[in-house]
Amino acid sequence: MKVTNGRMNIRMSGEHIDIYVNGKFRPANSLARIPVINPADEREFATIPDGDKEDVSAAVGAAREAFRTSGWPQLHPSERAKYLRKLARVIDKRAEQFGAVVTAQIGMPLASSVQSSGSGTTKLYDYYAELADEFEVESERIGHGLRTVMRREPVGVAALIVPWNGPQGAIAWKLAPALAAGCTTVIKPPPEASLDSYLLAEALDEAEFPPGVVNIVFGGRETGALLASHPGVDKVSFTGSTHAGRQVALACAERFARVTLELGGKSGAILLNDVDLDTFLPLVAPACIPFSGQICHALTRVLAPRARYDEVVEGVASKMSALVVGDPLDPATQVGPLVAKRQLLRVEEYIASGRTQGAKVVTGGGRPPGLDVGYYVQPTVFRDVDSTMRIAQEEIFGPVVSVIPYDNEEEAVAICNGTAYGLGGAVFTKDPERGMAVARRIEAGVVGINRYTLHIDAPFGGIKGSGLGRELGPEGLAAFLEPKSIFPPQN
Repeated sequence: MKVTNGRMNIRMSGEHIDIYVNGKFRPANSLARIPVINPADEREFATIPDGDKEDVSAAVGAAREAFRTSGWPQLHPSERAKYLRKLARVIDKRAEQFGAVVTAQIGMPLASSVQSSGSGTTKLYDYYAELADEFEVESERIGHGLRTVMRREPVGVAALIVPWNGPQGAIAWKLAPALAAGCTTVIKPPPEASLDSYLLAEALDEAEFPPGVVNIVFGGRETGALLASHPGVDKVSFTGSTHAGRQVALACAERFARVTLELGGKSGAILLNDVDLDTFLPLVAPACIPFSGQICHALTRVLAPRARYDEVVEGVASKMSALVVGDPLDPATQVGPLVAKRQLLRVEEYIASGRTQGAKVVTGGGRPPGLDVGYYVQPTVFRDVDSTMRIAQEEIFGPVVSVIPYDNEEEAVAICNGTAYGLGGAVFTKDPERGMAVARRIEAGVVGINRYTLHIDAPFGGIKGSGLGRELGPEGLAAFLEPKSIFPPQN
């Protein structure tokens, strides 16, 4: 990493040896390196440091010192809001640079990378700046003749461990409310997508954040485990697999650290018997396989009434087969490669499992013609799927949709709820009241009716194996706050 006049000159390719601690880049203590591979051509083009115990301790120590001495927690929330807005503007003007780096790392089509790294990210910083402007640190509560002063204070040092599928957006979901609350932070980006966090560090420098308020340590799974278990961390916000989330929860339980877990999903779309397919089918690509299906809340199960089953299968298959798969730098591309070889092998194994268990591939099921290099798989639709099959129960994290038949509304709800997950769901019907009634019965944190989207001011998260706690909305801010009751002298 080259530094000129206090500013970084980012090289996307090559060896990166630094971590970001106390407002400066410094060489990592660890000499271990993790390769960064472009999933579109399978070539290694960079390396990042695989942070060790000393690197994690340095980052946590800087955050702890900043929490105690920088004055950041004591700033009026509206003052912290100014920093958030300044950061948003810096990121905004560099959206194309962020997007190019993200695409090279994870294969997201370039237009989507630019949008998610630009406006998709800056909206979060602006939103939490607005909440900070309105935030009251203290309020009074009077009941039973007694007066209580209620304070909401920052939880302390927050560790933010994020996934690779949309890294800057995932960071902003956590960093924006943590900073608005007055926490100091340590970010651990994903090893597949860390280079854009070097750009984030440059943006933080330009936005003039106090040293130590935001620190970044790079590395793999072990680095994340060291951070989650560090005694100097008061709060962990983790997004990742359900298996890894359990390990994070156990590490936090040892010292009663606060924790938010946003984990896996196997979300279902219930198409009721009166469904207007012209409402549902345009959402197949953006809702069922967003980012090649590598999104936790994707509606990868489509539940169709048996009387209309063939019609639904044909419609879903038509939409999936029409998607353009290819180079993520090509503006025509709608579906890029999967993030890594391990992910390609995982998806291929699930497709084979579906076939073995008796489901039928309607479209897709293999590598796209002409794309022999890169981690590509065709958008795939299965029919004749039983709800007990692996492809209907386990999170695949790829462009695979299972269309499952049902006989009545009760069975549809039971199938929708019949997995270990509880993140998202949707209902499609011409009858809004009926849709609301079914939505209330779906065991999930987020449910749409005739649409499927996330609202920045609405809490997001799941139940069961999909996690613990909520992000976004005022609830996302509350996750980084501790309530304190003060009982003043009675007059």
